Amino acid sequence: MTPFEWFVGLRYTRSARVAGGGNGFISFIAALGVAGIALGVAALIVVLSVMNGFQKDVRDRMLSVLPHIEIRSDQGLEGWQDLAARIEREEPRIVGAAPMVAGQVVASIQDTVRGALLRGIDPAAEAAVSDLGRQMRQGRLDELLPGRFGVAIGRVLADQLGLVPGDRLSLLAPQATVTPAGIVPRVRQFVVIGLFESGHYEFDSAMIVANYQDASRFLRDDAAAGLRLRTNDMHAAPEIADELAARLGAGFEVRDWSTENRIWFSAVQVEKRMMFLIMLLIIAVAAFNLVSMLVMTVTAKRPDIAILRTLGASPKSVMSIFMIQGTLIGVLGTVSGVVMGVLVAANVGTIVPWIEQLFGFRVLPPGIYVMSELPSDLHAEDVGWIAMLACLLALVATIYPSLRAARVEPAQALRYE
Repeated sequence: MTPFEWFVGLRYTRSARVAGGGNGFISFIAALGVAGIALGVAALIVVLSVMNGFQKDVRDRMLSVLPHIEIRSDQGLEGWQDLAARIEREEPRIVGAAPMVAGQVVASIQDTVRGALLRGIDPAAEAAVSDLGRQMRQGRLDELLPGRFGVAIGRVLADQLGLVPGDRLSLLAPQATVTPAGIVPRVRQFVVIGLFESGHYEFDSAMIVANYQDASRFLRDDAAAGLRLRTNDMHAAPEIADELAARLGAGFEVRDWSTENRIWFSAVQVEKRMMFLIMLLIIAVAAFNLVSMLVMTVTAKRPDIAILRTLGASPKSVMSIFMIQGTLIGVLGTVSGVVMGVLVAANVGTIVPWIEQLFGFRVLPPGIYVMSELPSDLHAEDVGWIAMLACLLALVATIYPSLRAARVEPAQALRYE
């Protein structure tokens, strides 16, 4: 594109009057086009940032209880310290290890029963792989001494069963015990030593934590035993898990946190993609508005186009002029939208409380949702993709009006001038 084409394209973009003494209606439509693209880009940035924030918040809550990597073995927990030492020696990215035993149980008190997951842990080693100790609202994990059959339960489960620290809770194992007198259900009473609250409903309503020796003794052959590992980078956990599986060989099952929660993370990714496409339609509508604006501009500028053609401008030059005009409007709208979207996404924690106070409502009522504040996690790559797609749509929107301008015949355009 030549400097002349850029000069005329810029003049048309800034022009406030149409041919024949117009009143600036074309520039008003151009401003609407800029505003439409800007609002679409800003809305898409804010929505994706909030969805990223929700995903990060829930993921962090899950990983405060779940390990980054879990190794299960048919050989049980015997010698788990040697296995942990070997793994930490061979893989420097492993920063913590703790034993684990888990199995499904039925929790009952009086006439109320709930299905639950009984997880056996070593209280002394648990801090290396999870934040469960810091999530204790009543009691302490170090009170889970072997042989005392104490348990810590989630606050939601405690509310459902009406339990407080010091109460007794009966646990029923899924398989009964065969005795000479017949089949006897395997039931054991545990003492509630404390309550924890991870902020994740699934864990707070269905997880019971006991000392791993007590859990192993109660679950027996129903228990799945192994190691829980924490890495220095949770995003590298899938890669580390694959390497550990290759090193350990048969007899060990290695799973990372993304595999453990594959369905949930897949659902979030699908929801995020669909929301991206839906919000992208807003930018597409603004791009169609840009098409209408440029068509109106071409119609108003027909005499100018004819004069340019008679002065020697080629159809390609005329097309370039209007593509420059439309692209500049698209770029201006995109830049404005990026600035607005980034500012809003970065200050959601300040803007949302102000809106709640102004209109007297709560976006996330504490009694319904586990989080009371709207989270936001702004990703530079998301902003880049949004800006690139917005500019691309604006460029595509200029093609038809520019072709129409290039086909203007000078003689026909100047016949009644």
